[in-house]
Amino acid sequence: MTSKATSPEEYISELPEDRKSAIIKLRKTVLTNLPEGFQEGMSYGMIGYVVPKSLYPAGYHCTPQLPLPFMSFTSQKNFIAFYHMGMYAKKELLDWFVTEYPKHCKYKLDMGKSCIRFKKIDAIPYELMGELVSKMTPKKWIDIYETNLKRF
Repeated sequence: MTSKATSPEEYISELPEDRKSAIIKLRKTVLTNLPEGFQEGMSYGMIGYVVPKSLYPAGYHCTPQLPLPFMSFTSQKNFIAFYHMGMYAKKELLDWFVTEYPKHCKYKLDMGKSCIRFKKIDAIPYELMGELVSKMTPKKWIDIYETNLKRF
């Protein structure tokens, strides 16, 4: 279900009580560790982080009027989903995360190409997520994005 909220605060205010504290803590973790240059907002109905057009005027190749997406998270019916495009595009980062995850969480990693699903809300490895967030600057994301885009 996609939210029509226009700000992260509005999005959080619409959440069920049992999800608010986890999303608030996840947002705080992201904002504390986010490299300078990314911009927070709403992206595809989720709390999202993008490379603003002021840093990357070309925008997202699928919809050039939008800024370049990087990361987002949302509360789904049965889990909290955390999307990190850097892990999708950079195998070394994905490998690092997959190796580190069991050191921070006793539950099995539930993951798609760029999506980490947290079904046990009380077991989100916030410290690990903060470290993941800190590993890629907007410049590095733009370089990886452009390199991968040219292959298609």
